[in-house]
Amino acid sequence: MKQALAALALAASPALAQDHVEVSGALSDDAFYRLVACAAPLGGDCQKPMVRWKNHSALTLWVAPLPKAFLGGKAKRAQASISLALKALNEVGANVSLTETSQRDAADIKLFFLDIPRGAPISGTGLAWVDGSPLGGATTRLQVNADKGQILDGVILVSNDLRIHSYEGVMLEELTQALGLMTDVKSNAYVGVSVLSQDGNRVKALGAQDKMALRRHYPPN
Repeated sequence: MKQALAALALAASPALAQDHVEVSGALSDDAFYRLVACAAPLGGDCQKPMVRWKNHSALTLWVAPLPKAFLGGKAKRAQASISLALKALNEVGANVSLTETSQRDAADIKLFFLDIPRGAPISGTGLAWVDGSPLGGATTRLQVNADKGQILDGVILVSNDLRIHSYEGVMLEELTQALGLMTDVKSNAYVGVSVLSQDGNRVKALGAQDKMALRRHYPPN
């Protein structure tokens, strides 16, 4: 079972969002996109608003200094996983660009590796809409304006007990979700195929439908 939690803060009121939808078998491109973008079950209506970054062609990611628990091999693996994920997403062909920044206050997405185990309350981010809620193995949270369909702020948090061999897959998934594709698909057809599969987190490359969904969410110019 993937240890990931997706939550939305809708308008001014935080709410826990459905983090996956279960289906039988593989989906058409249309059905897959609607599921991951707005939690629509097969043939059903959206269960979440579709949200996108307004300044998607120049998004920035700030990585908080790593705690001592991550120094050494973990830190090197973490940075490598971030670089690989950014490269993969920037090469999809979607009208979206992600680069690292050293300026926390100006960053669209903030990434924290926390010396906190999964299940414990999040602390230390300095963000009132994040601290205090439970931490998954890896957690992505977005603050959005649902009426306008816009993402206002994004945070990715990684627990201290996420296994190091999972970093690459988890980082690629969480950054994909931070772009607005916030719902996982639960189906045996996507295990080992999609980074947005609910089961397993060792997929280290975007699947064909993952790339398609990103291009639909941010159509190329």
